[in-house]
Amino acid sequence: MTEEPLPAESDAGVATSPTPEAEAEGDKKDARIQQTVDIREVGPCKKHIKVTVDRASINELMDVKFKDIVKDGQVAGFRPGKAPRRLVVKRFHKQVAEEVKGQLLVASLEQLADEHDIAPLAPPDINPSKLELPLDGPFIYEFEVEVRPEFDLPEYKGLKLKRPVHTFSAEEYAAEERRLLAEDGQVVPKDGPAELGDIVIADITPLDDQGQPLGETREVQLTVEKVLAFRDGMAPNFGEQLAGVKAGETRTIDMVLSSQLANAALRGKKVQLRLNVKDVKSVRMPELDEEYLSKFGVKTPEQLRELIRAVMERRLEYQQQQAARQQVTEYIASKANWQLPEDLLIRQARRALSRRVMEMRSNGISEDEIRRRVRVLEQDILRATEMSLREHFVLQKIAEAEKIEVNEEDLDDEIERIAAQSDESPRRVRARLEKEDMMDALAAEMIERKTLELILQSAEFEDVAIGADSRPDVGMVEQAAYSGEMRDLAAEAGATAAPAEGEAAAQQ
Repeated sequence: MTEEPLPAESDAGVATSPTPEAEAEGDKKDARIQQTVDIREVGPCKKHIKVTVDRASINELMDVKFKDIVKDGQVAGFRPGKAPRRLVVKRFHKQVAEEVKGQLLVASLEQLADEHDIAPLAPPDINPSKLELPLDGPFIYEFEVEVRPEFDLPEYKGLKLKRPVHTFSAEEYAAEERRLLAEDGQVVPKDGPAELGDIVIADITPLDDQGQPLGETREVQLTVEKVLAFRDGMAPNFGEQLAGVKAGETRTIDMVLSSQLANAALRGKKVQLRLNVKDVKSVRMPELDEEYLSKFGVKTPEQLRELIRAVMERRLEYQQQQAARQQVTEYIASKANWQLPEDLLIRQARRALSRRVMEMRSNGISEDEIRRRVRVLEQDILRATEMSLREHFVLQKIAEAEKIEVNEEDLDDEIERIAAQSDESPRRVRARLEKEDMMDALAAEMIERKTLELILQSAEFEDVAIGADSRPDVGMVEQAAYSGEMRDLAAEAGATAAPAEGEAAAQQ
């Protein structure tokens, strides 16, 4: 028998009845189960947790269940409520044990999350169907969980940061205009050498280490950009190595194979491709008439150029934001020694890429440019994921220290802002985000942005001139040029993660 709680007292010292909130809190404390928890490190960002639930808590729940059955259960040969308890226990023990096991597991995980600062990155790898409630003794279950790295935050206010700055030239504005209009241009034959922005039709032959051909892909259309991204690698000097080529000529270009190739021996390897150029074409720009300009929401070529300038300035702001994030992350990470294991990076790759996409959309980057940037990130997705996760962990920990949060109203405002930038309705933007499972990524990006803004408010900046626009001048080709077999990170993530069925009470 428990003591009756004393009445709550007001500020004036007058006894008052306990509030519903206080009663609920009291019930919650009374409902807490008796358990011991053993937590130990089993690797970078991974903990092994063993939970032992005392027999007293099991018996208490079992007793409640059996009392309900004795009172209302239907047992053959007895009127409702008249069956002997021992008969009820014998007949319904298996059913009651399963119910109690599920109830105990949920309550235990919730209590574990309340009492221990674990910060899991995903639901625990627990399969309730493989757990059994013992007839006697405690209920014991164990699991491993990926957690955020543990590190102490150094002083993050008043940091000295470098800010990249750039003054765009008339030539850069004109080049950006050509890139924008080329998407709607007409491909026409060109009688002359290839230049940046032109198109070549070529047969591609990958070469082995001795310069011998390994096969051939015929008549591939390639845009002459500074960088060319195949599905299986990047040609970082493509524009330079192909400049001036004419139909009928052969050029050899360098290629760095993707770190995501299935063949581990080829990942990151530098190889060569031989291009037998069959034809060179140029792009005739569309006429800037009123009908065409309406596509961009403008009426005159001058207004289009103003729009292009705004896009380039916004891109520079994004580059400055990225530079600040990287410097803050590197500074804090340098004060702590924490590693991110590859299996964690594999499982988090999709989420990290989703956060990066959401971040670019929030900064007004066009969908075409996002695709180009994503293609670059995908070439070394694990390194990109590691960088993204480090930023996420650092900014998240600062956000918790500063109590920075977002609510539904904040999310609605952000969706309206993205809709205005992309000229879509807020309802359509929300539907797309929900379909792509990116609402959590949006909330995380907003928290990180607010946190970064807080850090930058007190930072001291040194402007550092950069020599070029940050736009990734990347031509994309869907074909693989060297080895088409790529890693399936989704399958690898599934193979390294144990099933996480049932309630996920301890989640991020």
